[in-house]
Amino acid sequence: MRAGERKFAVRDYMPPVGMRIVKTVVAVFLCFVVEILRGDVTVAFYSHIAAIWCMRDSARETRVNAVQRTIGTVVGALAGLVTILLFPNLSIETRPQQLVHGVVISLMVGVVLYVTVVIRKREAAYFSNVVYLSIVINHIADANPYLFVWNRFLDTMIGIVIGVAVNSFRLPRRRNRKVLFISGLDDTLLNEKSLLSGYSRVELNRMIDDGAQFTIATVHTPAVLKERLEHVELRLPAIVMDGAALYDVAENRYVRSYVISNKTAEVVSGLLRQRGMNWFSNVIIDDTLVIYYQESDNEVYNQVIREDRRSVYRNYVKRELPPGEDVVYFHVVERTERLEELHRALEESGLAGQLKVIRYASRNHPGYSHLKIFNHNATKENMIRYLREQLQVERVVTFGSEEGRYTYTVAPEESRRVVKLLRKEFEPLIWSRR
Repeated sequence: MRAGERKFAVRDYMPPVGMRIVKTVVAVFLCFVVEILRGDVTVAFYSHIAAIWCMRDSARETRVNAVQRTIGTVVGALAGLVTILLFPNLSIETRPQQLVHGVVISLMVGVVLYVTVVIRKREAAYFSNVVYLSIVINHIADANPYLFVWNRFLDTMIGIVIGVAVNSFRLPRRRNRKVLFISGLDDTLLNEKSLLSGYSRVELNRMIDDGAQFTIATVHTPAVLKERLEHVELRLPAIVMDGAALYDVAENRYVRSYVISNKTAEVVSGLLRQRGMNWFSNVIIDDTLVIYYQESDNEVYNQVIREDRRSVYRNYVKRELPPGEDVVYFHVVERTERLEELHRALEESGLAGQLKVIRYASRNHPGYSHLKIFNHNATKENMIRYLREQLQVERVVTFGSEEGRYTYTVAPEESRRVVKLLRKEFEPLIWSRR
């Protein structure tokens, strides 16, 4: 196998069977069991539909959908009952009778929709009319349509109860809510394509909803964090920009930051200017990260601007760093050999004790590297220490891809392992020793 090639893995094309699928199968089977026990008075189809509809990724979504389905069933069944009472002899034997039947039913559909608006449950409108039409179109001519209305309502409620019960079922577990869990982002929680698996998203949200103290530590800005974890409901502040800031995703604000003072920032800017380099100055203004940049003939630098400024989460401003501004970090994109020289110049400038400098090769531009300059206190360890004190947790469990630095080391191709390990740590079975 040539360098850079990955061995074919079935999991890349065949995702694992999730618990939602398993629980849906169980719920549908239980509806069949109830149908057998109730005999001919039931139609399990309606129970099946209701159970499947209620089966969602989280308990909260399940409750919301169960309420929607219940309200829709009640409104639709009552509307069907009213139609039968008002038009007991509504027949569809002749074409004129069919036309009258169509007019009555169509008008009642409008009434059902209006009722859902009046009671401020518009989201239940679809289900209300599904129930209503199943009664008045297929069964209004039955010998005892009232019995069908009742059984239609009961079948749906059985499906809702079964769906909610199955989806809420959990093996007895402890919840370790006094543990702080922190995961890296790239090559740890995300896969090689910088994507979060569906399994990880569902399980993370469920455990966070259950009280797991979980957050992220990344070298990236909040913009990247929001883009890549768009559907994860982080409730704790995330450690961003390699420990330069603590960012509350839910509140869109910076809780804490370590910045380069404006005086030191002027010295750094001077060094960069002397060497004919262009750079990005990242500054926090009113909880907004502003990125100052300059005109440049560096095509890689310009390409970074073109690609990143498309994001609604990034705020690029074309101008020099305004006087008196503190800087969260400087970012330089240049040829590797030039950045090596810059790195040495920074070390010789006498600023080494005030700054933290990191340098890494560009993935997309061979021969180029990135260099970032932070306050020397801007470390993930400092932010973790601060978070631990604020949350008063008993211990911290970390996940990362560098051997020896974290509680658990996760290989880039094992991104789902983070959530599996998190689950074992956060909610061990009550009979386990963990």
